[in-house]
Amino acid sequence: MSAPIIAIDAMGGDFGPHCIVPASLAALAEFPSLQLVLVGQAPLVEKLIAQHPAVDRSRLRVVHAAEVISMDERPAQVLRGKPDSSMRIALEMLRDGEVQACISAGNSGALMALSRYILKTLPGIDRPAMVSAIPTSTGYCHLLDLGANVDCSAEHLYQFAVMGAVAAEALGVSSPRVALLNVGTEDIKGNQQVKVAASLLRQAEGLNYIGYIEGDGLYRGEADVVVCDGFVGNILLKSSEGLASMISSRMEALFKQGFGSRLVGTLALPLLRRLQNDLAPARHNGASFLGLQGIVVKSHGSAGPDGFQSAIRRAVVEIREDLPQRLHGRLEHLLL
Repeated sequence: MSAPIIAIDAMGGDFGPHCIVPASLAALAEFPSLQLVLVGQAPLVEKLIAQHPAVDRSRLRVVHAAEVISMDERPAQVLRGKPDSSMRIALEMLRDGEVQACISAGNSGALMALSRYILKTLPGIDRPAMVSAIPTSTGYCHLLDLGANVDCSAEHLYQFAVMGAVAAEALGVSSPRVALLNVGTEDIKGNQQVKVAASLLRQAEGLNYIGYIEGDGLYRGEADVVVCDGFVGNILLKSSEGLASMISSRMEALFKQGFGSRLVGTLALPLLRRLQNDLAPARHNGASFLGLQGIVVKSHGSAGPDGFQSAIRRAVVEIREDLPQRLHGRLEHLLL
């Protein structure tokens, strides 16, 4: 397979190139065949790269973009204006075949709107969905949608389930168990959209649909793919991240209270650090936009260099697995 080439919106996110440049250089060191194109305000990006003179410039290119899309700009404004933004140029490079994937930590709504406009969706897909791997007690669960689609019909939930199952298979899960996130596991529970989606999924051939799942079942690892609308998914994801951070900080504070606690903490700290590393949001950063004619990965806007490097890592895997083509090859007979 040819070397993966990725375009990166270097101006996106809370920290922009000050985070993205070191993350990109670390990714180049991790993947010896990787090639990156940093799209952004070239003088600033080049200045930050110059602080690392040992970098292999044969695998790193900078493309100038004069405009930056702010985190609070409306998608409609972005579509009408800013043709020279770093996000738009990176996506156009993907559309034109110059790169194999695009990554941005910028405005999620703008990234979704521009991706749909520039790349278009796969045949049979009405809306792309954001998916990410969530740590569970038994491994990982692929959760979608994470915020791209707040209001969803039953057909949209059905499409998300199909795409999630195909993506999970591409990432190594055999016959992934697919479930709908609901307020209960009984058939009578849930709103009308969820009930109709469940009926559609039960009729789908070649899909391992196991029924409804509640939030606690997700973390017990009872399903490999969990489907919900973007409103619920985003709240679940952000709440999980906040809860993990709170538990970690509370445990560290308890271990510092008194001699006995410090002694216990000294013994338990290596295990706590390991648990923190396993559950750290940075390690799982990077949500894919499934359903597009191209690979687009959204990094958390507040991610640091380690988190952004994780998003690059996800894009590399999807390039190697040729995820859009695999989706296209499987969707036709599964979609309604």
